[in-house]
Amino acid sequence: MANVSSAPRTYGNWRKPLSTGLGKLGLLGTIALLMLCVVIVLTQQVAGLFAAMLVAMVGGLVLLGLILKDKHDLSAAQRIGPRVGYRIAARTRGRLYRSGPIGRAGWGTYQLPGLLAATRLIEAKDSYDRPFAIVCWPRLGHYAVVISCEPDGAGQVDQEQVDNWVAGWSAWLTSLGHEDGLVGASVTVETTPDTGYRLGAEVRHNTTADAPAVARQMLAEVVDTYPRGAAQVKAWITLTFSAQTRSGRRVDADEMVLELGTRLPNLTQGLASSGAGSARPTTAQELCEVIRTAYDPVAATLIDEAKAMGQRTKLRWSDVGPAAHQVFWDKYRHDAAWSVSWAMTVAPRGEVYETVLQPLLAPHKAIDRKRVTILYKVLDPGLAARIVEADIRSSSFRVNSTDRPSARLQNDQQAAEKTAQEEARGAGLVDFGLVVTATVTDPAALPDAVAAVDRLGSQSRILLRPVYGSQDSAFVTALPLGIVPESHLMVPDTIRGAL
Repeated sequence: MANVSSAPRTYGNWRKPLSTGLGKLGLLGTIALLMLCVVIVLTQQVAGLFAAMLVAMVGGLVLLGLILKDKHDLSAAQRIGPRVGYRIAARTRGRLYRSGPIGRAGWGTYQLPGLLAATRLIEAKDSYDRPFAIVCWPRLGHYAVVISCEPDGAGQVDQEQVDNWVAGWSAWLTSLGHEDGLVGASVTVETTPDTGYRLGAEVRHNTTADAPAVARQMLAEVVDTYPRGAAQVKAWITLTFSAQTRSGRRVDADEMVLELGTRLPNLTQGLASSGAGSARPTTAQELCEVIRTAYDPVAATLIDEAKAMGQRTKLRWSDVGPAAHQVFWDKYRHDAAWSVSWAMTVAPRGEVYETVLQPLLAPHKAIDRKRVTILYKVLDPGLAARIVEADIRSSSFRVNSTDRPSARLQNDQQAAEKTAQEEARGAGLVDFGLVVTATVTDPAALPDAVAAVDRLGSQSRILLRPVYGSQDSAFVTALPLGIVPESHLMVPDTIRGAL
């Protein structure tokens, strides 16, 4: 029989939707330019030529701040905003947080800070009688459920099976577009050092009293030496739903708990063909342990030791926050650890393989704990069709508005047309982002961790930028809690894209 070989699959065509405008200006920037021209003409007629030139100079500087962008595609106005917010927080001492019995809070608990201060944790049971945790934002009406996964890994797996996993994951993401009320989804992969208590408990549980002395000695040596340098990889998928129905009515907490309990079995079963491995809902106690160890990595050893001794941890949502934290411009100190968070500003250019993020997801010896979170905003089919059509009109307008369009504008037009064709054939449309958090317990190791993440981002062909001035918010966003960032922005994302 003849050998049949196929070329490896590649993936790409990621792009940012363009806003209709002149040159590098978006819709609002173009409107501002036209209004500036009108103001200049009126000023000349009323106050003279000198005053008109002064208005033109000031307005031109403002528009120049919207046009000039750095390698992260951020304008000068977008870079000034975080600095102003950081200065205000520094003057109002908003960068400092103290909790617990001697903290400034009146209730004496270790409440979560920042964006998580108003959250509540609910535990219920789904249709399969499995307990699952629900993180609730009462003000926004958001309810997030967390699914624990055990990815199979691509080692010793045929390429055909890997392609099937990618196709299964794509189908599962597309199906989320038909879920009523879904406002966000995220995938979190965390690499942590293994404490060794789990291995020791497993060996002690399976060792019999009449085992040979040589075997017991060998297993004891394995328990003592294997955890050194070993890493543990955990993964979670978080889905966030809104209590606002399509008719405009807001569902109460009891109705949302009942509805999520009926949906969860189908959502976990759909992950079977995506390579996520055994997918099950995360309980409230497990989620409390995840958040507690994220803020205080030292607590991970105590929790694993208690589990190895057969004891159960009894953490409450009001006690999993840090005892103290301090936010700096480029780093974040919380309890006995230091963290730095990055956000992806440019997705991989061109075509990539399915292993493009493998260097970033793998454990690294210079980083004690590393958390990589991919944020998804799955669009429903009706909205996706309108977006791709508007994107085609915007890209065509930019190409036709100049006599010599650049190669990048022409490539954007071709990519927009290809995206529209794929959407018309039934493919889903997803907005996505990526947040990376590196945590160390020794502040002297922080520069090495920062350099390591920068190298890993380059190897994964993505451009990462530290979240300057908002390190605490970025740290929370990377946790598997289902935060929808655009719901917490002071300036709506639609206005940002139209500038």
